[in-house]
Formats: sequence, C-alpha cells, structure tokens
Amino acid sequence: MHSFEFYNPTRVIFGRGTVQQVGPAVAREGAHKVLLIAGGGSIRENGVYQAVTQSLSVSGINVVEAWGVRPNPELALAQQLVQIAREQQVDSVLAVGGGSVIDTAKCVAAGVYVDNLWSCFEKRCPIDKALPVFVVLTISASGSEMDPWAVLTESEQHRKWSISSPVLYPRFAIVDPSVQTSLPWRQTVNGAIGVLSHIMATYLVGSFEETTLALGEGLMRTVIKMVDQLQADHADYGARANLAWAATLAMNGLSSAGIEDSDWSARSIESAMSALHPEVAHGAGMAVILPAWMTYQRENNPGQFQRWARTVWGAGTVEEGITAMKTAFQRWGAPSTLGDLGIAAGELRDIAFNALSEGPLGKLRILTARDVVELLKPVL
Repeated sequence: MHSFEFYNPTRVIFGRGTVQQVGPAVAREGAHKVLLIAGGGSIRENGVYQAVTQSLSVSGINVVEAWGVRPNPELALAQQLVQIAREQQVDSVLAVGGGSVIDTAKCVAAGVYVDNLWSCFEKRCPIDKALPVFVVLTISASGSEMDPWAVLTESEQHRKWSISSPVLYPRFAIVDPSVQTSLPWRQTVNGAIGVLSHIMATYLVGSFEETTLALGEGLMRTVIKMVDQLQADHADYGARANLAWAATLAMNGLSSAGIEDSDWSARSIESAMSALHPEVAHGAGMAVILPAWMTYQRENNPGQFQRWARTVWGAGTVEEGITAMKTAFQRWGAPSTLGDLGIAAGELRDIAFNALSEGPLGKLRILTARDVVELLKPVL
C-alpha cells in the first residue's frame, strides 16, 4: 500500500423513501434559499419533483428552479445558471438528477465566486470557495454524488474537461434506489458500464494493494450480477440498491485508496469523442472504448490484467476476460462498435487530438495520437 490521505465529508442518506428527507437535511445545513437544478423533466413523471418540493416547502426552504441540463452538460448553461444564482442570491445549490445535473450544480456553486468559470477548467483559477451543494440522486452512474469532481463541455472548442476541489464535495447525498425503477434500460446499462470503467481506471494500475484491490473486485462482480438481475426484473429493489451503492463506492475514494495512481486515458478518449458527439452517452461510449483500450494496454501491467480476468470474470486469460466483458455488454444491449454510435473512420484523428488537448494521456503507458487511432481502429 502506498501512503494516502482519505477524506470524504459527504453524508449519504440511503434507502427507500429517503427523498422526503431532503427538506430537513437542507435545513440542518443552515440553508434558506436553494437553486434547484434538474434535467429534462423525468423527475416530474416519477414523483421525485413533487416529493422534493413538498419536503422543502414544509421545511421553510425557498426554491429557485432551473431546468434543462442535458447529458454531456455544457458550459453555456452553467454560466446562465451562475447568473441566476447571483441575481436570486441563493445560498446553496440542490441537484436533483444524475451525474450531468450534479456536475452542473458543482460548477454553478464554484462559478458564483469566479469571474470566468472556464478558467477553472484551464487550471488558471483555483477553486477555493463554493456554495454548498446538496444532491438527490436519480441515476446511479457517475459517482458524482460523493466526489469532488465535475465535467463540462465547452462546445465551441469541443473540450470536455474536468475540475476538482475539496469544496465541491456535496454536503449530503440522498440515494433512494426505488426512484430508479422507472429508468429506461439503456440508462441502467450505461450507468453500470460507467461504474465498471471508474473502478478499472485505478484497479488496473494496482499491484500489491490487496485490501483496495479486493474491494474493487467485489464491486465489479456486484455490478455485473446486479445488472443481470435487473435485466430479468427492472423493479428488483435489492438489485437496484446494491447497484446504487456500488456506483457511489466506485468514485468516493475507497476503491482507489493506497493505489499510487489511476489511468483515465480510456475515459479521456470517450470524453474527446462525446465532446464532438454530445448525443453519445458516457456509458455507451465506454462500452465500445473500454474493451479496445484494455486489448491495447494489456501488456503494460500483465499480472494485474490477468488477476482482473480471473477474479472478476472467472477467465483463464486476459483475452478471455475481455471477451466475457464484451459478451456481457452485448447481452445488456450496449453498443459494440463506433459505427453503432454514429462515428466514422474519418473522425479518429480528431478524437485522438482532442483527447490529448488536456495534457499527457495515460499512466500504464503514455498514449500518443497515433496510439489512440490504432486503439480505436478495431472497433470501427
């Protein structure tokens, strides 16, 4: 185990019916006027919006509503919401939705205190102050409900970059798995594949951090098992609950503690791709990129790749493990080629150079633009 410092201040309120606790939870944090940020309106259909607003009203919390966050959220909307937050003089931000909504909320919370929000993504402006962020989670996928990261797309330059700061940890996150039973199946699958990719980014760099590696293996096996169970019964609360908790643990720091570094190059390639094609969901992109990335990287930490194949998939070789993973993704209905995502061969160089725009790419091996192109060719 390498030396590490673990810090995570987010309080998790987990379980069936916990959405109704949002009002008292906000009040305990001393907030009085929240900017409620949401997506396209699905929370009106599944009852979450009504439960949230009623609980806030009973607790005496004033609410300013802001709608319209889309998958692969954009800087332009975040900047508009920063202006609303300033004009309305809100004292906190409440994200009701999944990772895109939460990331937008974090950016708004930080953006209130800076002159140029994108300068934070360019690492020219530190984030040392932010409004309190609260979360009611409706999609388990990104783990943003219990981490300090946020991702936005700057559409003009096709840059999908990230920010991070300890002040961006949500103060609390309400995770009620029962509200996720109405999700379209593709969103459940995309979320689960995203969770697996988050764990593997650190796990595959490891070597001797037994406690953390064992935790990662257990989480990966749980995700796979729960998705299979949900495919048979979308309303299985036990499977929903286990998948939701695995998603949170995948990004809250526990599954990476003691491992020296992570390799986020597969995620960076996907981000570069979805910056050019915002209609591509993160999990759908990772379903295509992750097996290709693993095939390309498998010789760079062979013992760990072999352990992953054996302990997660029961496979005898890395190649068999990758095949088992691809088979599971296909069984769940995920895309398997770039063509399935609407991406053509002529776009590979643009994706590659975009992936390198934020800095060096990779930890297991530093990838060049040519590497990215070669990596992606087999999945055209």
